[in-house]
Amino acid sequence: MNNRIAIFPGSFDPFTKGHLDIVQRAIPLFDKIIIAIGTNSTKKRTFSADLMVDKIQTLFPESANVETKTYEGLTAIFAKKENATFILRGLRNGLDLDYETPISQVNQLINENLESIFLITKPE
Repeated sequence: MNNRIAIFPGSFDPFTKGHLDIVQRAIPLFDKIIIAIGTNSTKKRTFSADLMVDKIQTLFPESANVETKTYEGLTAIFAKKENATFILRGLRNGLDLDYETPISQVNQLINENLESIFLITKPE
């Protein structure tokens, strides 16, 4: 049986209530969710990625299927390394969809087994 593993990528600087809501709503949909903190040495972070890994993981004490990891490079390649076949993203509006669509298409060119799953954020 194939596990349904999803990557939820972002800088998460910081991890917001909106991010938390997306993960909580996605937990029943996947066997495992990896909150993937992308690192880029050319960008200055407010909070270190290691600090965010620790902070985020404390938000899911009852969810053994939620992990937090850092990665560098392309999300599609990280997903392949983690045997993930889904990328989870939250959409606030149509502009987000316009932004995410070409990224999703490129990710699928790089990793043909990768599907993007979009959850609409709550209005608040």
